[in-house]
Amino acid sequence: MRGTDRDPHPSPGLPNLVLMDNRDAVSAFLRSRRDRITPEQAGLPTYGQRRVPGLRRAEVATLAGVSVEYYTRLERGNLKGVSDSVLDALAHALRLDDTERMYLYDLARAAGPAPHGRTSRQQVRPTVRPSVMRIVEGMPQLPAYVMNNRLDTLAANSLGRALYSEMYADSTCGGNVARFAFFSPAARRFYVDWERMARFAVGALRIEAGRSPYDRELTNLIGELSTRSDAFRLMWGSQDVHVFRESTKRLNHPLVGDLELDQETMSLPDESGLSVVVYSAPSGTAAEESLKLLASWSASTEPEQDADSTPPSTPSSRQP
Repeated sequence: MRGTDRDPHPSPGLPNLVLMDNRDAVSAFLRSRRDRITPEQAGLPTYGQRRVPGLRRAEVATLAGVSVEYYTRLERGNLKGVSDSVLDALAHALRLDDTERMYLYDLARAAGPAPHGRTSRQQVRPTVRPSVMRIVEGMPQLPAYVMNNRLDTLAANSLGRALYSEMYADSTCGGNVARFAFFSPAARRFYVDWERMARFAVGALRIEAGRSPYDRELTNLIGELSTRSDAFRLMWGSQDVHVFRESTKRLNHPLVGDLELDQETMSLPDESGLSVVVYSAPSGTAAEESLKLLASWSASTEPEQDADSTPPSTPSSRQP
């Protein structure tokens, strides 16, 4: 899919924001958060006509209790050596929510020196443990899959593959939810709230970019998405961040029609970065009946799907 909303001025930090130097990402994020706060919201007096949409640098510095020179250094992208107390004060001044605060801390950690050999060492790819697969497959009436922080679906149960059958059928997606959202024409019909879901996906990738600045596969994915999708590039420029937890998804499945499902995302308690995503419907609803119908269809076609629908184990390894 190629968007029609072309931006002649690509947003800063694409696609090389995560490797080695994150100054562009820091600068763009702080400026975007400053621009969204009015003096009235911050409890500051206003005098005369203002040339900036939000707060001035001096006003943020005052709210954070630092000098204007020091805040200017921060907004130019230099978070190296910044203390937790300053980060907390900055988060308070810019009214960051919990997710944005976490992202700011990730950016500050990434601004430090890279551990020796980290840039050249091949990253260890997390694998789905057999015990996790037993849990996923042990919920045959609920769509479930295992996802990493790059939004690759590494494994799924039968109903999970049936729910996302269009993603698995599209070879350009490689089992990646972000690729499906931005590259597949079917995604705009499948996700009833496509723009909301797409922005969530972009925000989740930005969180991971701040957390894992040396993940070359992530850099390749962001570069691919920004190069091939104008919509992704525009959303990336908003600097918004998002963590997948719980939500309600409205989907339009080609077989069973409209579905309103609750989504729960449960991170595994280890260092793998993997999460188990499960969809469910309240008892007695039309969505529950539709899931039962989809499960029945999936059970009858599973032998055929095994050869074609299971996502590859290394979906993000393709180059942009």
